Amino acid sequence: MSASDDDEARSDGEGARHGLAELIAERRAKAQRLRETDLEAFPYTFPDAEPIGSILPAYGHLATGEETEERHRVAGRLAARRGSGKAAFLDVVDRSGKIQLHARVDVLGGEAYERLLSLDLGDLIGVDGAVLRSRHGELTLRVDSFQVLAKALRPPPDKHHGLSDVETRYRRRELDLIASDDARRLFMDRARIISAIRAYLDGQGFVEVETPVLQPLYGGALARPFTTHHNALDRDLYLRIATELYLKRLIVGGLERVYELGKDFRNEGLSPKHNPEFTMVEWYEAYADYNDEARRLEEMVAQAAHAVGYVGELDFSAPWRRIGFVQAIEQATGIDLMAHPGVESLTAAIAERGLQMQTDGFTWFQLADDLLSKFVEPSLRQPTFVTDYPAEISPLAREHRSRPGLVERWEAFAGGMEIANAFSELIDPDVQRERFAAQQRLATLGEDEVQPYDELFVQALEQGMPPTGGVGLGIDRLVMLLTGRDSIREVVLFPALRS
Repeated sequence: MSASDDDEARSDGEGARHGLAELIAERRAKAQRLRETDLEAFPYTFPDAEPIGSILPAYGHLATGEETEERHRVAGRLAARRGSGKAAFLDVVDRSGKIQLHARVDVLGGEAYERLLSLDLGDLIGVDGAVLRSRHGELTLRVDSFQVLAKALRPPPDKHHGLSDVETRYRRRELDLIASDDARRLFMDRARIISAIRAYLDGQGFVEVETPVLQPLYGGALARPFTTHHNALDRDLYLRIATELYLKRLIVGGLERVYELGKDFRNEGLSPKHNPEFTMVEWYEAYADYNDEARRLEEMVAQAAHAVGYVGELDFSAPWRRIGFVQAIEQATGIDLMAHPGVESLTAAIAERGLQMQTDGFTWFQLADDLLSKFVEPSLRQPTFVTDYPAEISPLAREHRSRPGLVERWEAFAGGMEIANAFSELIDPDVQRERFAAQQRLATLGEDEVQPYDELFVQALEQGMPPTGGVGLGIDRLVMLLTGRDSIREVVLFPALRS
């Protein structure tokens, strides 16, 4: 453990009085004494424990000092201890909440009472007892009996300050969860958001499926993959960057409404919005287009926001604002992309307006995408669909039905970042071949984020694919929005970090 970890792990002044090694030795000795003197310590199970948060709401009617004989059974981590002599109060915490315990020597007997008070903060205990309201008005569980379930050899983080070092919070998430009620609530909210998304799609007749994580050919997004090697097959494989192409093959196969919620991997830089391993949900729906999927995303996000009781500044009620890709860039920069169809012309327009961005060696589509990300995206605070992208940056989207040179695609933005991407899906195999070939030409010019040529996918389209709408929604970024976090590292339990 590093010096900073040592500092963060101290509790209630213990670290100030002793070194960490001495504290661990003392606690280990206590554990050994418990093994020798308490035959019920460290059981294999503690059955029928109730979530703490489910107990207290039923007793709001109790008057100060009133006791009941209604027994409950709880288990959790010892978080605080107060009092001495013949009575003491202790706080026990589980993932659902905290409850105060009232221990009395006349109830437990002298030996058991002293054993309970000898426990250290961080130890795990199970308790049986009855509910009362203390003389100070706090709902409390009287300790009628208890078991020591596990010994914490290391002291917990300081209960008043939690983990002040951000790096330690990310590397040692278990300490963050022990120290912080807010951290526990955050990841419970994340679970509720994911459950709400699944419930919405399941309720709309979508089938949840699983497609390969290890793929012989990556695709479905413009990103660099992670490469690995399969020894038995003696071939390189890729961690998927998206689930899109496999899911669309299932649409061809007749499943008609499918989704997958899982991990994707992109070999890109770290930032407050990027983690190389991230969670996405993608869904595809036959006989629908990108307009249908925009309405579906509005409904889904509203349901997820309701699941966590979102009360922030963002208004997720439908309809969200819509603005065209070309129009958004022209409003922000004064550049009409359609008037500058070549890289030289667009580079000159950027220089003419004095826009601070790199242009050397960039392709046209990279410049267009950078104009959006640098000059439009940060201003999109309220939920917004940016629609109708140039075909060059959307090789898997269907051509626009009324605007030549554009495709039917939108990206959804909120809080100044992209959260989702959608197409009216390209279903013409001959056009798809041409788009793949164009991507390969970009690769020969040095562009390393291109869609590889996927012949099996084209052959699947040759079987006939119905009109389809598809969406990819970033779970991590949605959680950021709905929980008010500024960094993706906050909402991923174990984010990628530098050594």
